[in-house]
Amino acid sequence: MQHLMSPLDLSVEELDKLLTLANDIENNPQKYSHACDGKKLATCFYEPSTRTRLSFEAAMLNLGGSVLGFSSADSSSAAKGESVSDTIRVISCYADICAMRHPKEGAPLVASEKSGIPVINAGDGGHQHPTQTLTDLLTIRSLKGRLDNLTIGLCGDLKFGRTVHSLIHALIRYPHIRFTLISPEELRVPSYIREDVLRKNNVPFQEVERLEDAMKELDILYMTRVQKERFFNEDEYVRMKDFYILDKKKMRLAREDMIVMHPLPRVNEISVDVDDDPRAAYFKQAQYGVYVRMALILTLLEVEVC
Repeated sequence: MQHLMSPLDLSVEELDKLLTLANDIENNPQKYSHACDGKKLATCFYEPSTRTRLSFEAAMLNLGGSVLGFSSADSSSAAKGESVSDTIRVISCYADICAMRHPKEGAPLVASEKSGIPVINAGDGGHQHPTQTLTDLLTIRSLKGRLDNLTIGLCGDLKFGRTVHSLIHALIRYPHIRFTLISPEELRVPSYIREDVLRKNNVPFQEVERLEDAMKELDILYMTRVQKERFFNEDEYVRMKDFYILDKKKMRLAREDMIVMHPLPRVNEISVDVDDDPRAAYFKQAQYGVYVRMALILTLLEVEVC
């Protein structure tokens, strides 16, 4: 039985197969509409989520399966003190596969060790968000035609952003990847990512504060929001939240074929006047998230569609 805790749980070859399956689902949805008839997905979300939870649910419903679960810890037996280990043992009696979001790093891993069904990490604290990374990789491969030889700008909250950390881990496995890390001093990428991931693997990168200084050389600009829930100090959050705002003026500095990505939700870091720019890919990205989660569910349940 296979679980997904990190993007690195999949080899590059397995990842390529998964993304190819996701593209086939995109192009032939009817072919997969009954692939999971009779199967159940449990969505165990201990912290708020819109896109991730709903895209998992849409994915399973599109495959002909059904969904059960909870959308906050308050509406589960966690409010009574039940452990993650006990919860997953019970869920294993009811469902065929589980997607778990939890504010504590490592909680889905603990669940996977006690589970009788495949567990997908749907985000754990500031640690990993593997299905968002799979979504990002599918978006890049579909819109740019490749996952190598790219210059990627990561902008905003690079300290707490689990989507950024997961994406860096995944992309360094491909040749000729370069990163431009765009953030204020206080929100720079953690030292363990800088030293143990980028420098250790000889991945070229630069750190800059001004978005304008980076725009013209990027193939991809990946924007992130400053996450209020990761700050302990309200004043610090207020000071940082408007540090970067992508607007039409800044977009004029970018290449014609650059794409703008964002894991969503956005607050005000991308102006709505960018939405109509053909380079804005963040809503397409959300749609790709359904296809890649459909492919992942099929893969972990070992369902083959001829």
